Amino acid sequence: EHPCRHADAPQPALAALMGKQLYGVGDVDLLHPPAELEARKHKLKRKIQTPNSFFMDVKCPGCFNITTVFSHAQTVVICGSCSTVLCQPTGGKARLTEGCSFRKKSD
Repeated sequence: EHPCRHADAPQPALAALMGKQLYGVGDVDLLHPPAELEARKHKLKRKIQTPNSFFMDVKCPGCFNITTVFSHAQTVVICGSCSTVLCQPTGGKARLTEGCSFRKKSD
């Protein structure tokens, strides 16, 4: 038993079986944390504060028209040309209608 390992710290063999990278106490470089670990943190507790929201291009399944939609839209978004509902608001992120494809807009 390694003296620095805690009894409740994740075991490396178990992490390999699960196919996930698990981090225990003291396993993370605080100056250069892994990207997946930073993405799971609250938006204000990340090393560099970044929002969870984004703009996306949504393709209408009927007319293939592309509409820009906010990821956390609070109103129903309708296609401008065929009046198909593209997304419904929820408590957080907007729910895309089945058949709609999207991609994040780049900066």
